[in-house]
Amino acid sequence: MDCVEVLPQLHMFRFPIGQAYLWCDGADLTLVDAGDRHAAGAVEEGIRRLGHDPAGVRRIVLTHGHRDHYGAAQELADRYGAEILAHRLDAPVVRGEEPVPEPVLHDWELPLYEHALTVPEAPPTRVDRELTDGDELPFGGGALVVHSPGHTPGSIGLHLPRHDVLFTGDAVAGVGRVMLGVFNTDHAQAGASFRRLAALGPAVACFGHGDPLTEGAAAALRAAAR
Repeated sequence: MDCVEVLPQLHMFRFPIGQAYLWCDGADLTLVDAGDRHAAGAVEEGIRRLGHDPAGVRRIVLTHGHRDHYGAAQELADRYGAEILAHRLDAPVVRGEEPVPEPVLHDWELPLYEHALTVPEAPPTRVDRELTDGDELPFGGGALVVHSPGHTPGSIGLHLPRHDVLFTGDAVAGVGRVMLGVFNTDHAQAGASFRRLAALGPAVACFGHGDPLTEGAAAALRAAAR
């Protein structure tokens, strides 16, 4: 796992497929996504490498219910007493009560999707708090939940206005260039969500896949949305 500084209080943990983010308000830690079911040890190691105690993880916010984003969430939460949060529409999938919605794939996505299926299955994972659009979470000076359906019905972004940071989940990708995320269940919704996130005009954009943007993020998002 690679650990990449985005801002002094924000680091990205990059796994073989996907990534998670650690936001630090002093000793109060928030994970945005958690990697696959084998990622817990690497996340703990990364937190310690940054000089923090994993016991400081207070919450794990899931951007959506896909195995590469919530696989290690419950293992980490059980060890350290963290709260797991997800949008109410994806919470039943995370808990294993409903199947993962099937994406509507373009032909060019098929080989990518076959590769994505190599991520280990995620265990049923509890959700302690179900989120809705506009909820404010107690980190980063107030993190606002932005419902961004299309990739999955309950996909969310997280906007930190005080720090001008946006976590897009898989609604937006940054692999080589800023683009609409892949493997969407509803293409019309996905496009509308992309435009909504782009309109927030953040200085820093953190994607579910691809390198974060710390310069020119607002312009890049607006151009891609057009």
